[in-house]
Amino acid sequence: MQLASLKQTSPGRITVVLEDGTEIRSSLAVVADLRLFAGKELDEEQLGELRVLSRRSLARDKAVEYLSHRPMSCRELRDKLLEKGEDEAVADYCVGWLLGQGFLNDARYAAMVVRHYAAKNYGAVKLRQELSRRGIPREFWDDALAEAPEPEDKLDAFIAARLKDPSDRAQIQKVSNALYRRGYSWEQIRDALRRRTDTLDEEST
Repeated sequence: MQLASLKQTSPGRITVVLEDGTEIRSSLAVVADLRLFAGKELDEEQLGELRVLSRRSLARDKAVEYLSHRPMSCRELRDKLLEKGEDEAVADYCVGWLLGQGFLNDARYAAMVVRHYAAKNYGAVKLRQELSRRGIPREFWDDALAEAPEPEDKLDAFIAARLKDPSDRAQIQKVSNALYRRGYSWEQIRDALRRRTDTLDEEST
């Protein structure tokens, strides 16, 4: 099959037009690597290589663009590519290539997720839920969670700001439920409430 023409559609994007009118969306990098030019004859094996390399190149650029908007785990990126119509082989290739380039790093991303939600006063349960929701493998959880600050100070500050009357059961229940939703255990909440009561007793004496 003869290559009829090369049409540049945007910076870095090339459409390869074959003599039968078939168009293959590709990239400048692929065209350069395969040394394509108008009039070149391509056999079936070369055409297959052109199609595979073109799909990979375009999907790789798309993946880099996704990561430029926000960090992702390997699974999140793979799911995103599949959602956008890429096949599994291309999605796996993109994830592998980005891992090799250092653009994807689940351990680094896990630490980032923990820092972000710990800063929002979320407890360990919520932190684990977020790590799971983002598809981060469990092998990276422990190291990331070890970087989270101890919860006592954040719990104490949260309760001090919201619990004005430690004898008000409705207020205690409201604050306790809010902390539980943030991922703290009932035991941690009870201990924090006890510390708050002790502090107020000390201040009143």
